Amino acid sequence: MLTLLKNLLGIGPKVDLNELMASGAVVVDVRTPAEYKDGHVKGSINLPLQTLNANLNKLKKDQVIITCCRSGSRSGMAKRMLKANGFEQVHNGGAWTSLKA
Repeated sequence: MLTLLKNLLGIGPKVDLNELMASGAVVVDVRTPAEYKDGHVKGSINLPLQTLNANLNKLKKDQVIITCCRSGSRSGMAKRMLKANGFEQVHNGGAWTSLKA
């Protein structure tokens, strides 16, 4: 029960997102195409939050996925959406600028 509560609140062991990216994690930017065009993480894919459910087939359920957006809010929603659809290795990367190498 405590583990479930920690997961819901986002409390738990910290993950090294840079290490995950270096190991081949897919970065999914859920901002609008216009926002993505203004700047994004090199190698990321743009799947806007409002179209994410329709584009789940573009992702593999067994791959490590890092979601990002402008502030971390939409990427958090995207993480929950992906988890609800059977994607197990999903991490909220927060603001895309924090993932820039």
